[in-house]
Amino acid sequence: MKLIHHPNKADISLESVLYALGDPVRLEIVKRLAAESELPCAAIDVSIARSTLSHHFKILRECGVIHCRKQGTQHMNSLRREDLSDRFPGLLETILRAADG
Repeated sequence: MKLIHHPNKADISLESVLYALGDPVRLEIVKRLAAESELPCAAIDVSIARSTLSHHFKILRECGVIHCRKQGTQHMNSLRREDLSDRFPGLLETILRAADG
């Protein structure tokens, strides 16, 4: 089985997190994960091709915003809240609040 790469907490950069969250589709994914805790990729219903959706998940994972784990044939995704909070206190909450209002 292919290992899924996640950056170490210390390697998560502000620039990459802001880049990842600057896209409306990726921001919607993060909002859903914030509300639901953990979701498979297939549970995110956006009107884009599955390959494009996979690309957005890959960017979020490689930037350190989400954690992905294999469970059977699915990829389960969750926010790296603690890591992001440790690196950039209050950033994720501020962005989520701004996105809602």
